[in-house]
Amino acid sequence: MCSFIIWEQSTGNMALGERGSSSSSSSNARQEQNHNRVITIVFLALFIDLLGFALILPLFPSILDYYSQTEDGFYLSLQRGVDWFAVMAGIPPERKYNSVLFGGLIGSIFSLLQFFSSPLTGAVSDHWGRRPVILVTVMGLIASYSLWAASRTFGVFLLSRIIGGISKGNVSLCTAIIADLHSPKARSKGMAMIGVAFSLGFTLGPMMGAYLAMQTEKGEVFYLRSALSALAFAVADFIFIFLLLPETLPKEKRVPSVTSGFQAAVDLLSPLALFQFSAVTRGKDSPSEQNVQNLKILGLAYFLYLFLFSGLEYTLSFLTHQRFHFSSMQQGKMFFFIGITMAVIQGGYARRIKPGNEIRAVKRAIVLLIPAFLLIGWAANVTVLSAGLLLYSFAAAIVIPCLSAVVSGYGTAGQKGRVMGILRSLGALARALGPILAAAVYWLAGAEICFTVCGAFFLVPLALLRSIKQQTKEE
Repeated sequence: MCSFIIWEQSTGNMALGERGSSSSSSSNARQEQNHNRVITIVFLALFIDLLGFALILPLFPSILDYYSQTEDGFYLSLQRGVDWFAVMAGIPPERKYNSVLFGGLIGSIFSLLQFFSSPLTGAVSDHWGRRPVILVTVMGLIASYSLWAASRTFGVFLLSRIIGGISKGNVSLCTAIIADLHSPKARSKGMAMIGVAFSLGFTLGPMMGAYLAMQTEKGEVFYLRSALSALAFAVADFIFIFLLLPETLPKEKRVPSVTSGFQAAVDLLSPLALFQFSAVTRGKDSPSEQNVQNLKILGLAYFLYLFLFSGLEYTLSFLTHQRFHFSSMQQGKMFFFIGITMAVIQGGYARRIKPGNEIRAVKRAIVLLIPAFLLIGWAANVTVLSAGLLLYSFAAAIVIPCLSAVVSGYGTAGQKGRVMGILRSLGALARALGPILAAAVYWLAGAEICFTVCGAFFLVPLALLRSIKQQTKEE
């Protein structure tokens, strides 16, 4: 009888254990399903956004020519300033090179505005939540594209770019949404899918923009259809987010007030404070000393990588035009090849990198970038150039998603918006400085020196990443 009671209690406990295990397994399955749903929604929303954003990229030279030919007073006054800068920097005085430099300065203004807006929108979303803030930023993009479609003067066009730059904080919010996910595996997968969205958007968007400009009817401004398409994408993105995107930051994990987010305004806007991640280290829930040091190293490595990468990205079209006499269509095919290669690698290899192995993958990718730069800079034929571009595309597909995934693991739930906003701001600062300085070095010393120097400097972020210590658990 006693044995029967013991056996009965034992089997009862086993049944309870099985039910508990089944319940836990079911809960994990639901959580993974929710994570996959959020990742899919963020991917599609960002892809739609980037399609609209990238439509203008192949049209920039033609837009500048359009305002130059219409003798727009504001444009011509700025062009004189660009001519002066070109002379001071020793860049060849050909008009087309000055126009390229002017386009780069416009791009720098856009990136500088992103530099200011990313940490601020991240801080606001840490209090109000991700969903309402990202909807506001998309409304800003709708206003930007509306102005672009209506613009007939350079001043209005420039205003549309300014509003667009301020509103591009939505990209940092997408990374913050992924950072809100509890599972490191889900965060790594989400960051990789963000990388895929960038690759596809910047591959398909420019081709669509160029095609729409070719369909212009007589008497119609050539960029009107592209602008209206960008507006349509932004409206569709707003509706998609409004209907499908859930809030990923629960109220109990938000910072107590917006004021607390803005108390460190200097930290959010000062480059020195951003490199120190000062906005995250203030308060009683500051990360450990070791984790703060890791964040500083990761932020500096991220900045240096994008600074060098954006310089190559900007000067690549100069090199192919000067050395290989590439037409616009050939350059379009080249960037299409780069984008497709990156998308395949990010959708296949990058998303399968296991959590904890991201830094190792980044270091391997950076090592590949050094010969990639040398092959591109010293290429005597298209075959050698293609080999360099293949290595370049592989490395570029790995570094940003993996570094973003690593950084997203730092900070409490209420700090992740600021952490990812700061990271995006460092990237925007790098993209604002890299193209201008790389273009100046290119025209002063030549392509070989420019690309060799950039390749050699990749040893710096590589050395920084070797000093990363094991993250301590704080959440």
